[in-house]
Amino acid sequence: MALEHIPLIAAALCALFYLWQTGQAPSVVRSTVKTAAVALLALAAGLSGAPLLLVLALAACAVGDFCLSRDGERFFMAGVGAFALGHLGYIVLFLTHPDSAPMRLLQMPYLMLALALVGVGIAMSYVLAPRAGALKGPVLAYIPIILGMGLAALSLPGQGALIWLMPAALVFILSDLVLATEIFVLAASHSARRYTPFVVWVTYWSAQFGFFTTFA
Repeated sequence: MALEHIPLIAAALCALFYLWQTGQAPSVVRSTVKTAAVALLALAAGLSGAPLLLVLALAACAVGDFCLSRDGERFFMAGVGAFALGHLGYIVLFLTHPDSAPMRLLQMPYLMLALALVGVGIAMSYVLAPRAGALKGPVLAYIPIILGMGLAALSLPGQGALIWLMPAALVFILSDLVLATEIFVLAASHSARRYTPFVVWVTYWSAQFGFFTTFA
């Protein structure tokens, strides 16, 4: 077994175990398992000789995971900042890839996907702006960053080793959409809250694993 396979397997086990922790109150175990599920992907990426930007982006997201696993506005703000850095790392990683061609976004079907992402961003801003309260600024600033990651992914061809890149980017955006809906839109007693944590985690970790398999 290659050395990088050990943290990769451990990351997958942590991701599976966290499914039983999603609905639990904040705790040391919950924070540790959630953070490790992505931090170990960063370690595996580093051991496999993956691009440094992938390692840094995964590490930044792991920090965001820890912050969002804790209670309080300060942790939430720190988590948003960490994930913003992670997405910026992904944007640079995608755009500096030898096969990246931003002009591809002006061609079909990439153009339609790009317009759809912009439409999602506008809709998200419209829905969240009046509901985010004091967090309105950071939330609205985060939206173009996450969508920028999706647009940067569109600059690469969905072929060969890159075949899973766009699906991973899209489920990452879906994860953030569901999380934002859970936090700012759904009432505390809404029945959908029984399922949203599972949807957020499965789509989010699948996206990170997709990026790992694409570039590591």
